[in-house]
Amino acid sequence: MLEVDSVSKSFAALRALQEVSLRVGGGEIVGLIGPNGSGKSTLFDIITGFQRRDEGKVLFQGAPIHASSPDAIARLGLIRTFQHSEGGQRMTALDNLMAAARNQIEANLPSALLLLPRVLRLERANVARAKEILSLLGLSAIGNEHVGNISGGQRKLVDLGRILMAKPQLCLLDEPTAGVNPSLINVVIDTLIVMRRDEGITLLIVEHNMRAVSELCDKVYVLAAGRVIAEGTPAEIQNEEAVISSYLGSRRAAYQ
Repeated sequence: MLEVDSVSKSFAALRALQEVSLRVGGGEIVGLIGPNGSGKSTLFDIITGFQRRDEGKVLFQGAPIHASSPDAIARLGLIRTFQHSEGGQRMTALDNLMAAARNQIEANLPSALLLLPRVLRLERANVARAKEILSLLGLSAIGNEHVGNISGGQRKLVDLGRILMAKPQLCLLDEPTAGVNPSLINVVIDTLIVMRRDEGITLLIVEHNMRAVSELCDKVYVLAAGRVIAEGTPAEIQNEEAVISSYLGSRRAAYQ
């Protein structure tokens, strides 16, 4: 579904990415790990059109997207989250989910009046779906609360709720458990499993929580200093000496 082929990116004299390649197959959950500053966020930015690569290719379902804008890429069915929740802070949790629905009818006022019965039916269906998702995430009680007033962990869950409403083919998640209360991490993990199993959403995840990586990921790529230094299953990469020395260290115990 996603192919990154020999992508490089420099910022002045800094080589942020050096011939990075990875593959994400349909239905997979793929992890991307590595120390801070290894190029993970830059790679996400390039895949989703927020930055331009210097060299290499990015293909989504076989078609090049490395020259496309973020909104064009999103319309193809490839979306992302950010490490820090960027949701509508002055909107309710329910409205945040409603805004993500992809089947909304765009119309000017005259045509909206003509299409009013259809618009109302669609609105009712989207409200029902949004409430169903809030219930799945354990957020029903804060559905009418402004997102700016809820906890960071709950905002991360609202982010996941927007993904479920949007129903993309592929989603890039930037540290979905970062800043999440330990009591909510299991909810995040369970939600990502539901996304893949029940909704058919393919996931590429940047994550530092090694328990989450081990439980979720079919395959893991390890970035260090802008290069892929290892790839394999979570069990395989924990035994790679380059990975242990550059990143895992004490984190290795989280796999065991």
